[in-house]
Amino acid sequence: MHLVVFDMAGTTVDEKNVVYRTLHHSSVEAGYSFSLEEVLYHCAGKEKHQAIKDLLASRALDAAASTAIFAAFKANLDAAYEELEVQTFPGVEELFAQLRQRGIIIALNTGYSSRIARLLLAKLGWIEGEHFATLVTADDVRHGRPHPEMIYLAMARTGVLDSALTLKAGDSIIDIEEGRNAGCGITVGVTTGAQTREQLATAQPTHIFDSLVEILDIV
Repeated sequence: MHLVVFDMAGTTVDEKNVVYRTLHHSSVEAGYSFSLEEVLYHCAGKEKHQAIKDLLASRALDAAASTAIFAAFKANLDAAYEELEVQTFPGVEELFAQLRQRGIIIALNTGYSSRIARLLLAKLGWIEGEHFATLVTADDVRHGRPHPEMIYLAMARTGVLDSALTLKAGDSIIDIEEGRNAGCGITVGVTTGAQTREQLATAQPTHIFDSLVEILDIV
């Protein structure tokens, strides 16, 4: 394995599901009755404007409403992040160190905007080029998950030519689909975030773990 591409929220970054709770709150503010479970199912792992469109589409509602909900979501999320204490999941920083010691490159990718992703990283004190090799965000690509463009960009930036030598890990179905679409040799679902073991299993990852640290057993 030459490259591991980790999702951020719910996978390497424990932000208490604030994104999806805020997205749920923003949809309720707009007059919709979606449950948090519906938001998690339809929105996990996606670029957030597209996620809102998909949420509305799940009830055959007008996608035009997504623009106003997305604007409210961004404002609400900014306010939430000002107060939020962000941390990693147990063992993640040690996992990163172990992977680096084994010569395995670490990339982060996310459906967040670059600004939000870098705010989270600053709160954690994670430095690009030190803790991880590169960050790919929704702003960097034309096609979001489950399209494999973010993984391909991470490979290009790190000089990894064969996706079969790449592992993708994430907490959502769409993370796993992204990895499979990229031809990743290993796809890992982790149960620390948005979706359950049973939901993750529907995407047929090669592994499902309750902790990212278990990756050390397979690389």
